[in-house]
Amino acid sequence: MTMPDNRVKHFWDGNALIGEWFAEEVEGYRGIAWDVYYLFGPDATWDNVPSPLIRSGGTIYDEREVLREQVNRLLENN
Repeated sequence: MTMPDNRVKHFWDGNALIGEWFAEEVEGYRGIAWDVYYLFGPDATWDNVPSPLIRSGGTIYDEREVLREQVNRLLENN
């Protein structure tokens, strides 16, 4: 898959290890997190699990307006 912007990096996780980790550790269920976003603020830390989580949602396309509003709010406050 080619990304339209050379600043974007695409990493393929064919075994879905990252999706399983986020589903279990961040969302709290066993399965795979697909097509979701996790939004963290400037005070977030990543020790064992990143926190505090401001918002998550999916599918990204369906939630794009909410995500845009949340990102804009973060940018305005910083």
